[in-house]
Amino acid sequence: MYVEAMSKICSSKWFCTGTNSIYIIHTSLRRYTIYFYCYFLQAQWESDPCYAFYGVDGTTCSILTYLSQTEDFCPPQDGRNHSSLPWHQKPQAHTEKAISNNSSPAIKFIRSRVEKMSERWIQAGLRMKESSNNTVSTQMRVYVLLYPGALSGSVGQHFEAMVERGGPLGELVQWADLSACLTILGHNLVFSAAPGRGSCPIQRPLTFDLIYTDYHGLAHLQGAMGLAFKHYQCRFRILDSFGTEPAFNFASYARSHGYKTLWGSWDLQPLQYMTMFPHTPDNSFLGFVSEGTVRKGSELEPASYKKDRIAVVYGKQEYMWQGKYEYVKVISEELETHATVYQPPGHTLHLPSFIRNHGLLTQEHFQQLLRKAKLFVGLGFPYEGPAPIEAIGMGCVFIQPRFDPPHSSANNDFYKGKPTTRQISSQHPYAEKFIGKPYVWTVDVTNKTDIHEAIKAILRSESFTPQEFTCVGMLKRVLGYITHQNFCSKSVPTWPPKSALRVHLGPLGQSCVSACRRSSLVCEPALFHHLNTPAAMLPELNHLFPSYSPWGRQCGLQQEPLLFSCVAICLDSL
Repeated sequence: MYVEAMSKICSSKWFCTGTNSIYIIHTSLRRYTIYFYCYFLQAQWESDPCYAFYGVDGTTCSILTYLSQTEDFCPPQDGRNHSSLPWHQKPQAHTEKAISNNSSPAIKFIRSRVEKMSERWIQAGLRMKESSNNTVSTQMRVYVLLYPGALSGSVGQHFEAMVERGGPLGELVQWADLSACLTILGHNLVFSAAPGRGSCPIQRPLTFDLIYTDYHGLAHLQGAMGLAFKHYQCRFRILDSFGTEPAFNFASYARSHGYKTLWGSWDLQPLQYMTMFPHTPDNSFLGFVSEGTVRKGSELEPASYKKDRIAVVYGKQEYMWQGKYEYVKVISEELETHATVYQPPGHTLHLPSFIRNHGLLTQEHFQQLLRKAKLFVGLGFPYEGPAPIEAIGMGCVFIQPRFDPPHSSANNDFYKGKPTTRQISSQHPYAEKFIGKPYVWTVDVTNKTDIHEAIKAILRSESFTPQEFTCVGMLKRVLGYITHQNFCSKSVPTWPPKSALRVHLGPLGQSCVSACRRSSLVCEPALFHHLNTPAAMLPELNHLFPSYSPWGRQCGLQQEPLLFSCVAICLDSL
């Protein structure tokens, strides 16, 4: 029956729901070719993720649209040229939510997290709809591709192997929560692990309004798209855990001033980089959702768990424990200390005898352990992951080492080559500075008295989840970005409005971030263009471009908007 139906559609004419286009195919050879591809794609469209990249979802209409717009086997359909329509006003290619059928551990983790938290996301969406008018209208629905490049090719194979051995899951948490967030906001979503690679080329205008990817995916897409890459780069949003500062992003400046690294140099708007934590206002804070909240009545509130005198150590690889024996021993004198260190087959772990090791746990079993624990113990690595926020939300207090001197690309191999000059004062600077005591304790791990005093205080604490790491918090953030961030426009940013601008004097040796924080304000790079004029430069101002030099009595204006920077520090006179 299927072959007969497809033969009728593909042999002489075809019609797609939602369009008024009927095409006649004249030659028998052409009829046979189209029939073959219709049949092949109906049966095999999931065999290569690049088909989903172009919107193929197994339906006849999506297949014929692909054959028309991408492969040139069918005449173009009138009214289907997505790239010529205004931003946010493109027709819906399809409303189904698609996800790669990849059965890899990483995809399984993402799917499992989305399914497990689906009820929470739905309730958050309903609460947000009831409490405000910020709902997604039909005109604001966008067609989105999620492409985690770290899961494809040789990089993907290495990442998958790390996941199975207890490697980093932070990126997967963020991809899962972004998928759920965009779905709840009503956008058309395609999740693919390898677009533009394999069976289908990138040769026609992309149908996606937004493309969320990472640095690996960005390189893949550039290779597949060729010269067309520049045309579409305003649509990219880069999931970038540690952030990319403007000096590293602007390629010519990075080359000439010693900021060129393996990452960066893409000449994007710095706000197109989306971070796991709010490292710098120069980038957009995407975040994720902590699972440490439960439903109580009509609200989602911090969970309350019955706690035992248990500490869980944050470190799933044996090398992370090196040099931390005395630190963990002091903790074990007050609390039964558990670990989840991965043990390779045939390998003997050399952990302290007072540690109860569970081996690598599933996410569900790991969270069950956290719900019983009172303390989550940071060893100093991994840096800036989501686990401490999850643990705090489940009623644990997070204790971590203080770094003296701070870690940075100048003295630390992990940060070396990363496109940031940040100096990390602890394992988790966000938790240290924005949450702090009594939920986060940052200690000198060589000082036993410091550790003992922290443990005594910790035994009296309760759970806490920052609002920005709830479902509602992330929904509001992403909605704001999609509504207001339009990097394809040539006009100056209009969000935030100029009325939000407050000008403050910053001394030499201090960044705009620090100067604003002292006044309980936030540096906003989108407002820099209001200051980048001679009229705005007053004699008493002295900050990095745009700035005024009291020595030379001259204004310094920024000629390259991509270099507007909140984190840059003016150390010398201009």
